[in-house]
Amino acid sequence: MKASQRDFAGQAKRAAQNCSIFFFCGPDEAGASAAAARITSLLDDPGERVEIAGADLRKDPVLLGDEARSGSLFGDARHIFVRANGDEVLDAVGNLLIGTGDACPVLIVATSATDKSRTAKLLEKRDDALVAMFYPPDLRDVTASVRTMGDTAGLQFSGDLAERVARAAGLDVRLAQSEVEKLALFLDASPQRPVTVNPEHLEEIGAKTEDDGFMPAVNAVLAGDLNKLQAELRRLHELAINPVGLLLAFERRAAQLAQLSAKIGPRGDINATIQAEKRARRIFWKDERDLSVQVRRWRGAKLDRLVARLVALHQALLANNQSAELLLSQELAEIARAAAPRR
Repeated sequence: MKASQRDFAGQAKRAAQNCSIFFFCGPDEAGASAAAARITSLLDDPGERVEIAGADLRKDPVLLGDEARSGSLFGDARHIFVRANGDEVLDAVGNLLIGTGDACPVLIVATSATDKSRTAKLLEKRDDALVAMFYPPDLRDVTASVRTMGDTAGLQFSGDLAERVARAAGLDVRLAQSEVEKLALFLDASPQRPVTVNPEHLEEIGAKTEDDGFMPAVNAVLAGDLNKLQAELRRLHELAINPVGLLLAFERRAAQLAQLSAKIGPRGDINATIQAEKRARRIFWKDERDLSVQVRRWRGAKLDRLVARLVALHQALLANNQSAELLLSQELAEIARAAAPRR
């Protein structure tokens, strides 16, 4: 079976009950990972989590089937989580499907893959499999998700406060979920004892983005503002900001630039398009100036190269955790130089 980003929430419960293989793909890695977590929470007995890297399955395509059909060390339930890149798990999934015997649930988050990839095509028509593709969400989508998360946790958000949480999380649904859970714990909220969230609650425990957020660095780099770059890199180091989390913010902004560029076209009016997006509440007014500058810096083939570079950097960071901060700083400096206005 196949689900779109919009109907996944409605299909998740049925899929968790009827499917044993889940393939989450698309450019929004955060959304795909959140979907995998949602399915795990809906399994009758998820049991032990076994993590396997996609690169390991590419080298040993039999491993997935063996692990899925082997018992837990203590005889308990288990599920397998795979973080892969593109179609590197194709052969492993094929071997899993032709094997015999009951297999535990397998959840795959495939960066750089789409619902047109060979693995997705292999699974999408099966009744025991789910393929779902996720695009970077806009502010409206994440705001709605925050309110849904709040309902589940016993928190009642107004539209403005849900939007504030969405912005504080940088439109990352995983971070938003973490903020909602933290707030529910702080307020001792539950579905049986719902609590109405007010601005003071967010001030006390909500994420602060003005001082320690990602966007100042994202804006400095993508605008090619070399004068601010050194200070931003120093700030990120001092605050020990997670390199992968920061890179996800760059990926979301690159996806937003790609969407804007497609709407503008080769000869369209940049200012008019941005104003139309702002009126439709797909662009926050505080982001208007930054987006106007960045969409002029990154167009056409140059934007395509940026996206490819960010994907390659994401893979490098996941493969080399110990040097992630250094790798990210070096690459951001190169991107900033590429964006800087020619003198």
